[in-house]
Amino acid sequence: MAACSSYTSEVTERRGIPAASFVQDVQSYLSQSGLDVNSALAFLQERLQQYRVVEMKLLAQQRDLQAKIPDIEKCLDIVATLQAKKDSSEALVADFEVSEGIYSRAKIEDAESVCLWLGANVMLQYSCEEATALLQTNLENAKASLEVLVADLQFLRDQVTITQVTTARVYNWDVHQRRLRQATTPKES
Repeated sequence: MAACSSYTSEVTERRGIPAASFVQDVQSYLSQSGLDVNSALAFLQERLQQYRVVEMKLLAQQRDLQAKIPDIEKCLDIVATLQAKKDSSEALVADFEVSEGIYSRAKIEDAESVCLWLGANVMLQYSCEEATALLQTNLENAKASLEVLVADLQFLRDQVTITQVTTARVYNWDVHQRRLRQATTPKES
């Protein structure tokens, strides 16, 4: 084992998530890090807790994006319907939510523009073409963000697994060392 390093890691971090090191030789790892077994186990448990906190944040972001994408697609469909009805003389009748649980019916005749909520109680008026372009860009950005988030979650899960394996290896090494010390210590009768 002298040719192998005591622990390896290919990536140092991903978007602020520190990479875990796989420990091949526990004794070398402990001596290089300057920790005793209990301190190493405490460090690894703390790192696991940090990973859990980051995982909860990423999962919340993933839920938000997964809810946002269908909303954007729905808005795109509505704008497309308005554009399709724009050239016909037929009016579009729509039910829309005014407040939570309160709906109203509207008769839309010549829809040259639409109003989009941008967030923080801000609404802007766009032409149907501008609204389609904006919504399409937002949809592409949301999907790209979701892909990055899924990759981050996979990286994070890999780090959790590596840290759990390292914790088990350090613990088992300690148990093995204690048994060796007990076996070599003469028993008093």
